[in-house]
Amino acid sequence: MGLLRIMMPPKLQLLAVVAFAVAMLFLENQIQKLEESRSKLERAIARHEVREIEQRHTMDGPRQDAALDEEDDMVIIYNRVPKTASTSFTNIAYDLCAKNKYHVLHINTTKNNPVMSLQDQVRFVKNITSWKEMKPGFYHGHISYLDFAKFGVKKKPIYINVIRDPIERLVSYYYFLRFGDDYRPGLRRRKQGDKKTFDECVAEGGSDCAPEKLWLQIPFFCGHSSECWNVGSRWAMDQAKYNLVNEYFLVGVTEELEDFIMLLEAALPRFFRGATDLYRTVGKKSHLRKTTEKKLPTKQTIAKLQQSDIWKMENEFYEFALEQFQFIRAHAVREKDGDLYILAQNFFYEKIYPKSN
Repeated sequence: MGLLRIMMPPKLQLLAVVAFAVAMLFLENQIQKLEESRSKLERAIARHEVREIEQRHTMDGPRQDAALDEEDDMVIIYNRVPKTASTSFTNIAYDLCAKNKYHVLHINTTKNNPVMSLQDQVRFVKNITSWKEMKPGFYHGHISYLDFAKFGVKKKPIYINVIRDPIERLVSYYYFLRFGDDYRPGLRRRKQGDKKTFDECVAEGGSDCAPEKLWLQIPFFCGHSSECWNVGSRWAMDQAKYNLVNEYFLVGVTEELEDFIMLLEAALPRFFRGATDLYRTVGKKSHLRKTTEKKLPTKQTIAKLQQSDIWKMENEFYEFALEQFQFIRAHAVREKDGDLYILAQNFFYEKIYPKSN
């Protein structure tokens, strides 16, 4: 090839370069068109599936609001944070939905944007609250917390989530963008071809491993306010803590996912009956999604990231969530022979007046 280039006249070399550039632009344009077509096809399939479900409910007869059981009117939103075992946990919900008779719906936002426009927020709230054919429903997607009370909703959905050690989450996401995982190994990832390790990225001050990339779990829990996405905002962290305690039913941690599933089954059996056994027998092997080619960072890399104020805030939020989860677990289970067991009902009613005749 080098000999051929030397023998070619300069004008022909220039023409060859221009032709190659045009060909690459054409290929990129075709790839973009294919991606747009795939996206349209996915939307069409999703609309068809929704119509089929609604028609099936219509054939079964109209549902009367007065006759709806409280549990059948329930909606759960899992606004999943990327790379926190969210796919692994969501697959449990998919495996159980037919048996436990509820619907699972993925919230697919354009380019995985976690912030919805105001008009989409209104549409989403309306869908969640009035879409009776999809109740009981389990909604999941990479979206930040949305306060339904702002829209005048009387019965709010139940929020749950899982978070992870912030550096471990960033490392996993870094390699995921380059090598994918064993869940869909053939899918081309955004940074595919970049062989640089996470350690090398941090040492060179790369943008994909910068401390700013740690800022994700706090804004996901903080919500749709502009300050939530202001990197390093103390207000955002305080709001995220407030929402975690007051607006979330339960928040688990990736490192203790089985305990999270066990607590959900005990508290919300309408959705999660059988989840613990499923996870123990099948889930640990088939559901856990592993990022390919991931290399653990060195102590020096970790120490460098931990100097950042952003890491300190994200880690403070993680430790806060972990403390809340462990507190809830301590009052819900007991350990025996190395295994955890859910406590039976530990209260009853007495001294009931007035006495019936």
